[in-house]
Amino acid sequence: MKSKTMIRKRSSHQYQLSLDPLPTVPTPSILIISKLLPAKPTVVYDSYWRFAAERQDIFFARMKSANPPWTSDPILRVHKFTNCYRASDRVSQYLIKKVIYSGDQSPPEVFFRTMLFKFFNKIETWELLTREFEVVCYADYSFDSYDAVLSKAIENGSRIYSAAYIMPSGGPKSPYSRKHRMHLKLLEQMMKDMLFAKLSDAQSMAKAFAMLRSYPSIGDFLAYQFVTDLNYSNLLNYDEMEFVMPGPGARDGIRKCFSNLGGLDESGIIRMVTERQEVEFERLGLSFKSLWGRPLQLIDCQNIFCEVDKYARVKHPEIVGVTGRQRIKQKFSPITKTIDYWYPPKWGLNDKIVSGVIP
Repeated sequence: MKSKTMIRKRSSHQYQLSLDPLPTVPTPSILIISKLLPAKPTVVYDSYWRFAAERQDIFFARMKSANPPWTSDPILRVHKFTNCYRASDRVSQYLIKKVIYSGDQSPPEVFFRTMLFKFFNKIETWELLTREFEVVCYADYSFDSYDAVLSKAIENGSRIYSAAYIMPSGGPKSPYSRKHRMHLKLLEQMMKDMLFAKLSDAQSMAKAFAMLRSYPSIGDFLAYQFVTDLNYSNLLNYDEMEFVMPGPGARDGIRKCFSNLGGLDESGIIRMVTERQEVEFERLGLSFKSLWGRPLQLIDCQNIFCEVDKYARVKHPEIVGVTGRQRIKQKFSPITKTIDYWYPPKWGLNDKIVSGVIP
């Protein structure tokens, strides 16, 4: 009988390590041990931590209004990468401040606004709707009215969906001629099902994820993004260290960081890496500036794997991931409009920001 995969721990937060360098691929001096096989890190594993420290330094340099360039890393100077902390990105900041915590805080309205924004994930689309309706709320919602506004925008040549990731169209069997109509109807169904109440009653983030995942066209990636966004609100209150679901980009990054996962799945790798963050930054002599004392969470380390997948295409072209992509498409172009950073109040960070203390 085969034994179950296990990770041997020295404590609840530290995985046992051992020295065993790879024979053909440059590697750090560590290996993560499991009962099946040792997970074998490649040279990209160290770049994961160096990227995280440098990208966070850039975040705080820009926050201090320092003059560019904010880094000596030529890859980070030229190409666009998201922040280490998901909630620090421009769209997430807009969602938290202008959508979730702006307006009626009753559960149905918070859920409606959040999901409506996330289906398009584009600030310009939300601002279009607020110009037309002044207050975006479920109490005054009309499919015909919202469809007319969005259809007109498309006819005028506007893109109403973000290019950050592709929203499924429902396929050739979809009864809707335009994708946004399917998403409006999907949101209507969620509201009729009182999904906001069911999510609030869910005993775990995994169960809330499964509820969202059960709806048509919503796969693992979107369900995890949606439950994370809803968790920024007071509708949900899960610990971000409770659950993780790797997206396709993160899976590619993981495969570049490890030539062998040692019997772990990608979710287990993300959890192991997240729990080891302090050890790894210390090992590499890196001074990582956390988010005012908030360490990287599972969602953040999942995102960093996605970004390192892109970073490694230039830094380590010899390490090939699952997709085989070799270029970084998006170039860095600074946005002149400053962001007044503001996080979910339950995190307890906003008073620290207001005080003007920047790491």
